[in-house]
Amino acid sequence: MLLATAALLLATTVAACGGQDDDAKAGAPKAPATIPTLTNDPLTLSFIWFEWPPAKALEDFANAEYKKVRPNVTIKVNTVPNANWHDAMFTQFAARKTDFDIAILDSQHIGEAVTNGNILDLTDFVKQNIDVNAYNPYLLAAYGQFPQAETGKRDENASLYGLPLLGDTWTMIYRKDLIGDKPPQNWDEMISVAAKCQADNPGVSGLAFHQANGSDAAAVTYNTVNGVYGGNLWNAKDRKIEGVLNDAAGQEAMDVLVNKMKPLTAKGSGNWFIDEVNASVAQGKACIAFQWIAASGGLLDPKQSTLGTSREQILGKLGFATLPTQKTNLVPLGGMGMHVSAYAAKANQAEALNFMKWFEQADIQKKWAAAGGVPSRTDALQSPEFLNASPFNKVYADSVPRMRDMWNVPQYAQLVNIENTNVNAALNGAKSPKDALDEIAKEQQKVLDSSRRKGGGGL
Repeated sequence: MLLATAALLLATTVAACGGQDDDAKAGAPKAPATIPTLTNDPLTLSFIWFEWPPAKALEDFANAEYKKVRPNVTIKVNTVPNANWHDAMFTQFAARKTDFDIAILDSQHIGEAVTNGNILDLTDFVKQNIDVNAYNPYLLAAYGQFPQAETGKRDENASLYGLPLLGDTWTMIYRKDLIGDKPPQNWDEMISVAAKCQADNPGVSGLAFHQANGSDAAAVTYNTVNGVYGGNLWNAKDRKIEGVLNDAAGQEAMDVLVNKMKPLTAKGSGNWFIDEVNASVAQGKACIAFQWIAASGGLLDPKQSTLGTSREQILGKLGFATLPTQKTNLVPLGGMGMHVSAYAAKANQAEALNFMKWFEQADIQKKWAAAGGVPSRTDALQSPEFLNASPFNKVYADSVPRMRDMWNVPQYAQLVNIENTNVNAALNGAKSPKDALDEIAKEQQKVLDSSRRKGGGGL
């Protein structure tokens, strides 16, 4: 996330004082294997997330369903603007006092929270209460494991600090009425189709995608193009970024993004993120767009769209597909896990563990899917409740084997800030593509080299 300077310095200072390695257990306290006795008194179980539709969906779903088994418990999902999400959690973590019981963390936040002892080690709890074989191993690893395994693999000996809450990846949204029913199959074809669509439809841009210097917007966009053109973000084993990120494949990806994709976007779109891309699609102003699946539900709402007066009319014009391939078929891993604050009251920690055990059951995951959630259990992902709930849900299920995450290290916040700033500068003409990528590689390498920690992973 894009960090306020003070919060970043505070979090970095606390991490440095801890002195642990990335691959150490740090000071994370262990959750009990058996859920402690739960209180019968009224209790509010508080989450913290950012402002977007899944947050409201989670609160409504949990209060409707969890109350059936725990009528004394009220679920509250507190939200903050996306750009403030990291700060809102880690400033409280640094103070060793939180007003939330369950932190919803990006996969890349886990390392920072673990090395600072901010969240409970759930390894023993998971062994006794969760069927780990019910999940794609990578999803279980991505949303809870630290140190992270390489993409697609889970280390069964690594500790788990969280459990999946919401899966996510990008979908390609395309105008069937403008480019045809069949979506582009590779990235070069997608660019060509978008260019023709833009030329044939004045006032409609060929592409809409995230470009902002905030959250992880511009960084995810570059990393996605980097992946499909065969690039790598780093060599995790050797902790090497310079010379890896900005190799020939990385440079080709940056050239494609800046010189081929950017000219097909709307004027003034240099700081677009989720809301702006959705607005462009809903107003019929984009031929092809890229968006997080969990943020796409509103596109089917006639009240928010000019593409039709009913869901069916809108779907007559919009198609949703997995990302085109090129040299590889990689797609970005999104989504978040649930993590128990080490500073929550004991009664609330016990309730949090009970909630997580309840939430991860197969029948509850299917209900969560029907309510608009994106589950991680394989049986829920393959269920009619999920696949039939939205037209883009099959896109997610088909994308799971193709996912690649970013760097899962405690220095993530610094790394993503460097990348966001420079990719955004290249997209807005302030730096050349080569200079921007070389600057990213150099500055990110300095961050890793200046750290005393070892280990990590995630790619």
